[in-house]
Amino acid sequence: MHTETTISDKLYALFRSQSNISNEFLKTPHEEIGDIAKRLYGSHILAEKETKPPHEREPASEQDLQRAFECGRFGDTKPSELFLRAYHDILLSIQHDPLAGVASPSLIGSTGVVPMTVIGPLIDNARHMSNLIVRARKEVFFATCSWKVSGPQTIICDAIRELSKRAGQRGEKVVVKLMYDRANIKQVIDNHTLITPKDRTGDAVKLPSPEEIPHVDLQVISFHRFALGTFHSKFMIVDRQMACVASNNIEDNDNTEMMAHLEGPIVDCLWDTFLVSWHKAMSPPPPCLASTAASLPPPTFQEPTFTHMFDEQGRFRKPETGPVDPRIPEHLPGQPHYDDTIADEIHRMHSALSPYHEGETEPEIIARHLNAPKKLSNKPTAPAREASLRYFPMIPLAPHAPVPMALCNRKPFGSLNHSSVYVAQNECFLSLIRNAQRTIFIQTPDLNASPLMPALTQALKRGVEVTYYVCLGYNDSGELMPGQGGTNEMAAGSLLKSLTTPEERARLHIFFYVAADQDHPIHNKFKQRSCHVKLLIADESVAVQGSGNQDTQSWFQSQEVNVMVDSPLVCEAWREGIERNQNTRAYGRAAEDGCWYDAKGNLAEGSLGMDPGRFAWAKGVKGAVGRLRGKGGF
Repeated sequence: MHTETTISDKLYALFRSQSNISNEFLKTPHEEIGDIAKRLYGSHILAEKETKPPHEREPASEQDLQRAFECGRFGDTKPSELFLRAYHDILLSIQHDPLAGVASPSLIGSTGVVPMTVIGPLIDNARHMSNLIVRARKEVFFATCSWKVSGPQTIICDAIRELSKRAGQRGEKVVVKLMYDRANIKQVIDNHTLITPKDRTGDAVKLPSPEEIPHVDLQVISFHRFALGTFHSKFMIVDRQMACVASNNIEDNDNTEMMAHLEGPIVDCLWDTFLVSWHKAMSPPPPCLASTAASLPPPTFQEPTFTHMFDEQGRFRKPETGPVDPRIPEHLPGQPHYDDTIADEIHRMHSALSPYHEGETEPEIIARHLNAPKKLSNKPTAPAREASLRYFPMIPLAPHAPVPMALCNRKPFGSLNHSSVYVAQNECFLSLIRNAQRTIFIQTPDLNASPLMPALTQALKRGVEVTYYVCLGYNDSGELMPGQGGTNEMAAGSLLKSLTTPEERARLHIFFYVAADQDHPIHNKFKQRSCHVKLLIADESVAVQGSGNQDTQSWFQSQEVNVMVDSPLVCEAWREGIERNQNTRAYGRAAEDGCWYDAKGNLAEGSLGMDPGRFAWAKGVKGAVGRLRGKGGF
């Protein structure tokens, strides 16, 4: 018998099928991918549907959960009940459109490993990406939202040049596909615009010319779903063996970001997501059409230099050890220094975070590292950290067995309304919050999405402890637009007012991001110390990481790519990495009204507090215009 919680027979068959876009593309590699998607599923990335959630969400039965498990490719792993409930709810949201999850249904649920995570300034993510690019043998898929001439852009372009040089030395050619979102009036007609060599080498983009990279076959697409359907996804796949799912754009900014390096079968799922997003024909076709990640062991775990970084208990040795001698040159824009392995990358990072001169303190080292990307001059205000939790952006994880994973993406929705809400990403977030028994942790630039707030209220009333970290003033002008949810202080105040007892309020812990060298939040308007991490962890065991914010734009409009991971081991490493690389928990706690105050009772400089004023809408219009011009905080 079928109920509202039962996955339909039609969808069940699609999830169990061996057919998917990746496999069909192997058969017809010169066909437009959107045509393959339409033929298989009657849908594609541009097929928009208004999707409203059910009036009531009944909990899945044991039979429903078993049926959901059978829809995934979880191998010998045993997904937790919390993960399975969220996965089940993801599947239900896909029933109206088999491609609503931005991947073939049979490639939504899988397994994988997390050899390394980066939590640090954007340029640290770009450094790791560039090292993976130069080590590529066959192909690179690269997706980002904002691509601007900048330090990170220079690092990536330098890597593409080096990749061509290395491929030439081997007598080979490497295929690179690059996607970004540079909204252009032409995209009203053609959402996917192929960028000509002339345009992509111009001052606005500055990619290498074909003459500079003779052994790289580069194809570039700009994707935007007018009017509001931003391509907000940020991920990279190398040789269909390694993937990076990230929070960062390619631009200069003051953000702390997060990136998970993934390996194993989940890479095939992300590879399929890139195909769906690309939509057009690939010319030339990618060389790894027939080479799946699932067919090989995770490559990083096969490197002896990687496994030697851990002690007998699997603990990472580096961050609390002494300074490096001799000093290793830093990997910088225009001055690249590439590494052959992740272990070498970590050794170089360890050197960069060692004292440059006698007497340089740890807060001064951190300030130097955070100041460098934008050439800032901020002085540290925080005291030295405890010796057991030193600042270190690169977070390797000892070799571990594959764990259950699932994509929780959403399509772009361009229409000027909030009717695209019942989607995989949102249902995953809501399911984890609804089914958590103990704790919910969230870090996001802004937290104000209208379906999210009552879900957090209900969790708090149910007895769940909720902790969230947000960035003070992040894109305040844009968040003040009508229907956008308001600033973080306003949203926090609203959430606190929804709680009716002291016990409920005591379970809510709101913090504003504090950088690892500071003892107070710095408002985003100053562009000195901001945070762009996107992470949700439920019951210390199931996490969602990727590009999706907890704001109105990400919940209703943008295309997002996220991965749900079922692993207490990974969740513990990520939570430790969050605390290791910021001072939010120590100095960022909000007061009882949801605002942050200094020791003298003053709001942080730049804060609008609970009352942004009579003309907040005008500030919001200015922020919206800034976003359209590429100046907003995506």
